[in-house]
Amino acid sequence: MIYEMRIYRTVPGRLPALLQRFEKVTLELWKKHGIRQAGFWTTLIGDSNQELTYLLAWDSLAEREKKWTAFMSDPQWISARAESERDGPIIQNARNQILQPTAFSAVK
Repeated sequence: MIYEMRIYRTVPGRLPALLQRFEKVTLELWKKHGIRQAGFWTTLIGDSNQELTYLLAWDSLAEREKKWTAFMSDPQWISARAESERDGPIIQNARNQILQPTAFSAVK
């Protein structure tokens, strides 16, 4: 099992729009494509309280490539993303990392 950590910093004031998009649209589309989330967090204390951090669980890099590509090209996602950004962009910047648990990790 590998994990993908994604951190989205939103345009100031747009975090609620991002959270709503995940709750109402993205998670359902992930189910459709077999994408498994391992958790979501907002930043309480840190560099910015305009961030959303989440983890995705993958069996392999090949699984990630296949499912993420299918999700990103899904016409439903493309339409929903455009609709959610009709009042302007939501994401200021995004970063991601692929993480591999250590032998002593509680998460495997």
